[in-house]
Amino acid sequence: MSAGVFPVERTALLVCDLQNDFLHPEGAYGRAGQTAAEIAALPERVKPLADLLRSRGGWVISTNFTLVPGRGGEPMISPHLKSLRPFLAKGDFQPGSWGHRTVDALQPVDVEVEKIAYSAFYMSRLEWVLAKCGVERLLVCGIVTNGGVASTVRDAHVRDFETILLEDGCAAFSPEVHEVSVAALRPVCRVATVAAMLEEVANS
Repeated sequence: MSAGVFPVERTALLVCDLQNDFLHPEGAYGRAGQTAAEIAALPERVKPLADLLRSRGGWVISTNFTLVPGRGGEPMISPHLKSLRPFLAKGDFQPGSWGHRTVDALQPVDVEVEKIAYSAFYMSRLEWVLAKCGVERLLVCGIVTNGGVASTVRDAHVRDFETILLEDGCAAFSPEVHEVSVAALRPVCRVATVAAMLEEVANS
Protein backbone atom coordinates (compact mmCIF):
# COMPACT_ATOMS: atom_id res chain seq x y z
CA MET A 1 0.00 0.00 0.00
CA SER A 2 1.39 3.41 -0.87
CA ALA A 3 2.64 5.95 1.63
CA GLY A 4 0.07 8.26 3.09
CA VAL A 5 -2.91 5.90 2.75
CA PHE A 6 -3.38 5.83 6.52
CA PRO A 7 -3.52 9.10 8.48
CA VAL A 8 -1.04 9.44 11.32
CA GLU A 9 -3.76 9.08 13.95
CA ARG A 10 -4.38 5.54 12.66
CA THR A 11 -0.68 4.66 12.94
CA ALA A 12 1.05 3.16 15.96
CA LEU A 13 4.65 2.51 16.82
CA LEU A 14 4.41 -1.01 18.23
CA VAL A 15 7.25 -1.47 20.70
CA CYS A 16 8.02 -5.13 21.34
CA ASP A 17 9.60 -5.98 24.69
CA LEU A 18 11.83 -2.92 25.18
CA GLN A 19 11.57 -3.32 28.95
CA ASN A 20 13.88 -2.68 31.88
CA ASP A 21 14.24 -6.40 32.64
CA PHE A 22 15.55 -6.95 29.12
CA LEU A 23 17.66 -3.82 28.58
CA HIS A 24 18.69 -2.17 31.84
CA PRO A 25 21.97 -3.34 33.43
CA GLU A 26 20.07 -3.94 36.68
CA GLY A 27 17.25 -5.85 34.96
CA ALA A 28 16.89 -9.62 34.81
CA TYR A 29 18.90 -10.07 31.59
CA GLY A 30 21.50 -7.45 32.50
CA ARG A 31 22.25 -9.13 35.83
CA ALA A 32 22.71 -12.41 33.98
CA GLY A 33 25.07 -10.87 31.42
CA GLN A 34 22.59 -11.45 28.59
CA THR A 35 23.14 -8.27 26.61
CA ALA A 36 24.00 -7.10 23.11
CA ALA A 37 25.12 -3.65 21.99
CA GLU A 38 22.63 -3.71 19.11
CA ILE A 39 19.76 -4.27 21.53
CA ALA A 40 20.91 -1.63 24.00
CA ALA A 41 21.00 1.00 21.22
CA LEU A 42 17.37 0.55 20.17
CA PRO A 43 15.47 2.88 22.55
CA GLU A 44 17.43 6.00 21.61
CA ARG A 45 17.25 5.08 17.91
CA VAL A 46 13.47 4.80 17.84
CA LYS A 47 12.78 7.60 20.33
CA PRO A 48 12.61 10.37 17.66
CA LEU A 49 9.93 8.41 15.79
CA ALA A 50 7.96 7.82 18.99
CA ASP A 51 8.14 11.53 19.83
CA LEU A 52 7.08 12.57 16.33
CA LEU A 53 4.12 10.18 16.28
CA ARG A 54 2.95 11.48 19.66
CA SER A 55 3.16 15.08 18.46
CA ARG A 56 1.14 14.28 15.31
CA GLY A 57 -1.62 12.35 17.05
CA GLY A 58 -0.28 8.86 16.39
CA TRP A 59 0.11 6.14 19.00
CA VAL A 60 2.97 4.55 20.93
CA ILE A 61 1.87 1.13 22.15
CA SER A 62 4.22 -1.23 23.94
CA THR A 63 3.84 -4.96 24.33
CA ASN A 64 5.54 -6.16 27.47
CA PHE A 65 6.69 -9.70 28.08
CA THR A 66 5.16 -10.94 31.33
CA LEU A 67 5.86 -13.73 33.78
CA VAL A 68 2.55 -14.22 35.55
CA PRO A 69 3.09 -14.72 39.29
CA GLY A 70 1.46 -17.84 40.69
CA ARG A 71 1.30 -19.38 44.12
CA GLY A 72 3.73 -17.68 46.48
CA GLY A 73 4.62 -15.21 43.74
CA GLU A 74 6.61 -17.82 41.83
CA PRO A 75 6.56 -17.01 38.10
CA MET A 76 4.80 -19.26 35.63
CA ILE A 77 7.58 -20.02 33.11
CA SER A 78 7.11 -22.16 30.01
CA PRO A 79 9.48 -25.18 29.98
CA HIS A 80 11.21 -24.07 26.77
CA LEU A 81 11.90 -20.63 28.25
CA LYS A 82 13.16 -22.09 31.52
CA SER A 83 15.69 -24.19 29.61
CA LEU A 84 16.80 -21.21 27.51
CA ARG A 85 16.90 -18.69 30.37
CA PRO A 86 17.46 -20.59 33.63
CA PHE A 87 18.35 -17.35 35.42
CA LEU A 88 14.76 -16.06 35.37
CA ALA A 89 13.51 -15.80 38.95
CA LYS A 90 10.73 -14.60 41.21
CA GLY A 91 9.93 -10.95 40.56
CA ASP A 92 11.33 -10.85 37.02
CA PHE A 93 8.93 -9.44 34.41
CA GLN A 94 6.24 -9.23 37.09
CA PRO A 95 3.25 -7.04 36.19
CA GLY A 96 3.50 -3.62 37.82
CA SER A 97 7.19 -3.96 38.61
CA TRP A 98 9.99 -1.67 37.45
CA GLY A 99 11.53 -4.47 35.41
CA HIS A 100 8.27 -5.09 33.57
CA ARG A 101 7.91 -1.48 32.43
CA THR A 102 8.91 -0.05 29.08
CA VAL A 103 12.29 1.69 29.29
CA ASP A 104 12.30 5.35 30.30
CA ALA A 105 13.60 6.58 26.93
CA LEU A 106 10.31 5.62 25.27
CA GLN A 107 7.97 6.90 27.94
CA PRO A 108 5.25 7.94 28.09
CA VAL A 109 3.75 5.13 26.06
CA ASP A 110 0.03 5.44 25.38
CA VAL A 111 -0.86 1.85 26.25
CA GLU A 112 1.13 -1.06 27.68
CA VAL A 113 -0.15 -4.53 26.79
CA GLU A 114 0.96 -7.62 28.69
CA LYS A 115 2.09 -10.56 26.54
CA ILE A 116 3.03 -14.10 27.57
CA ALA A 117 4.50 -15.58 24.39
CA TYR A 118 6.53 -14.63 21.33
CA SER A 119 3.62 -13.05 19.48
CA ALA A 120 2.13 -9.99 21.14
CA PHE A 121 -1.25 -11.06 19.76
CA TYR A 122 -1.31 -14.50 21.40
CA MET A 123 -3.86 -14.57 24.24
CA SER A 124 -3.45 -10.81 24.85
CA ARG A 125 -5.72 -7.78 24.54
CA LEU A 126 -3.55 -6.17 21.84
CA GLU A 127 -6.03 -6.57 18.98
CA TRP A 128 -8.81 -5.13 21.16
CA VAL A 129 -6.61 -2.16 22.12
CA LEU A 130 -5.67 -1.45 18.50
CA ALA A 131 -9.34 -1.52 17.51
CA LYS A 132 -10.29 0.88 20.33
CA CYS A 133 -7.48 3.23 19.26
CA GLY A 134 -8.52 3.06 15.61
CA VAL A 135 -5.07 1.83 14.60
CA GLU A 136 -4.71 0.27 11.15
CA ARG A 137 -0.98 0.69 10.49
CA LEU A 138 1.79 -0.70 12.69
CA LEU A 139 5.43 0.36 12.69
CA VAL A 140 7.08 -2.53 14.49
CA CYS A 141 10.27 -2.24 16.50
CA GLY A 142 11.88 -4.04 19.44
CA ILE A 143 13.37 -7.40 20.35
CA VAL A 144 14.22 -9.93 19.32
CA THR A 145 13.99 -9.87 15.54
CA ASN A 146 13.83 -13.65 15.22
CA GLY A 147 11.46 -14.13 18.17
CA GLY A 148 8.85 -11.68 19.41
CA VAL A 149 9.23 -9.27 16.50
CA ALA A 150 8.91 -11.89 13.76
CA SER A 151 5.99 -13.65 15.44
CA THR A 152 4.15 -10.37 16.04
CA VAL A 153 4.73 -9.15 12.47
CA ARG A 154 3.38 -12.38 11.01
CA ASP A 155 0.31 -12.28 13.26
CA ALA A 156 -0.31 -8.63 12.37
CA HIS A 157 -0.09 -9.54 8.69
CA VAL A 158 -2.75 -12.25 8.89
CA ARG A 159 -5.00 -9.80 10.76
CA ASP A 160 -4.78 -7.37 7.82
CA PHE A 161 -2.87 -4.60 9.58
CA GLU A 162 -0.67 -2.52 7.30
CA THR A 163 2.60 -3.65 8.86
CA ILE A 164 6.00 -2.04 8.48
CA LEU A 165 9.10 -3.59 10.03
CA LEU A 166 11.67 -1.04 11.16
CA GLU A 167 14.80 -2.94 10.20
CA ASP A 168 17.14 -0.74 12.25
CA GLY A 169 14.54 -0.41 15.01
CA CYS A 170 14.82 -4.06 16.00
CA ALA A 171 17.72 -6.34 16.90
CA ALA A 172 18.69 -9.85 17.91
CA PHE A 173 21.51 -11.20 20.05
CA SER A 174 23.68 -11.44 16.92
CA PRO A 175 23.71 -9.30 13.75
CA GLU A 176 23.67 -12.42 11.58
CA VAL A 177 20.44 -13.72 13.13
CA HIS A 178 18.90 -10.26 12.75
CA GLU A 179 19.75 -10.04 9.04
CA VAL A 180 18.42 -13.51 8.26
CA SER A 181 15.20 -12.72 10.13
CA VAL A 182 14.65 -9.42 8.32
CA ALA A 183 15.19 -11.16 4.98
CA ALA A 184 12.60 -13.79 5.90
CA LEU A 185 10.04 -11.06 6.70
CA ARG A 186 10.41 -9.11 3.45
CA PRO A 187 7.76 -11.21 1.65
CA VAL A 188 5.40 -10.67 4.62
CA CYS A 189 5.54 -6.90 5.13
CA ARG A 190 7.18 -3.69 4.08
CA VAL A 191 10.66 -3.18 5.53
CA ALA A 192 11.86 0.39 6.16
CA THR A 193 14.39 2.34 8.20
CA VAL A 194 13.56 4.58 11.13
CA ALA A 195 14.82 7.57 9.11
CA ALA A 196 12.51 6.75 6.19
CA MET A 197 9.50 6.54 8.49
CA LEU A 198 10.45 9.77 10.25
CA GLU A 199 10.39 11.51 6.87
CA GLU A 200 7.15 9.83 5.83
CA VAL A 201 5.33 10.74 9.07
CA ALA A 202 6.70 14.29 8.99
CA ASN A 203 5.36 14.79 5.46
CA SER A 204 2.00 13.11 6.01
